[in-house]
Order: sequence, then structure tokens, then C-alpha cells
Amino acid sequence: MTQCSSCGGFCKKSGCERNNLTKEPMIFFIDTEFNSFKGELISMALVGEDGCEFYGVLNCANPDPWVAQHVMPVLGKPPMMKVDMQRQLEYFLSAYASIHIIADWPEDIMHFCDFLITGPGQRINTPALSMEIRRDLDAVSAVPHNALEDAKAIRKLYLEMTS
Repeated sequence: MTQCSSCGGFCKKSGCERNNLTKEPMIFFIDTEFNSFKGELISMALVGEDGCEFYGVLNCANPDPWVAQHVMPVLGKPPMMKVDMQRQLEYFLSAYASIHIIADWPEDIMHFCDFLITGPGQRINTPALSMEIRRDLDAVSAVPHNALEDAKAIRKLYLEMTS
């Protein structure tokens, strides 16, 4: 897996063909980690049907004890500033004409939507977005509570169920 020079994400292919946008939505699988029930966002991952990945981590200064024990040790990368992660997400998403996001938990969608907002009346630019929450995607992750690994597991289970 190498960093894509087109979108800044990590892709299994050499580039995201940013100039070849289709009208069909790209399906992305999302997972987030957050500081306890309805707590602040800690990490977010989007894994595309095509294998492209976005993963970002934010600072969590005061993690809940459970989060400190189960989430913080498996983040796998250092935190970044929220504004930087928003810019990276905006650039990553711009490679697609439209996006359909599938989540296994409502708070993943809540955190994603909240993350799009940059200030009063302002948000990052995105292609057309649609979202779906499914209860049948209770996937087993290679690294539980790591948003990237959890999103990969959701993708894998979805592809197995739909092939």
C-alpha cells in the first residue's frame, strides 16, 4: 500500500484516476473512534470499495479510561491538527464524483458529518454524498478499535455478502 500522489490517501493501485470521474457513486466504508459515548472524535477511516483508504487521527488530551486502554494504544499514527485532517479529507474526497458511505453504527455518520463543518456556515467541499447505516455489518477486525482496521473489516464483510 503506497500513498497516492493523486488524492493523498493510501491506495492499492498507483493512482485514483482523478480525471476519470464517473457518475456512479464510489462506496466507502467508515469507522470512527471517539472518546466515550458521543465524545469527541479521535480517529476516522474511510475505505473505498476500490481499496483506497483515508485515515486520520486527532489529539485526545483526556481519554476516558476505557478509551485510554483500548483505543489510544492501537491508533497506529500520530495525531494531526483538525484543520489539517479536514484539508486532507477534502482533497481525498475530491477524487470522486459522488460517494456513498456505509457505516455499521450511527455515531460514525454523526462524527463524519460534524467533521465536514469548519466554522459557522462553512464546511469542506465534498462531492455529492449519501449515507447508509446497516446492522448486518458486525465485522471482526484484525485490530479492534483501530478505525482503519475496523473499516477494512466492514468492507471485507460487505463485499463477501454482496458477491
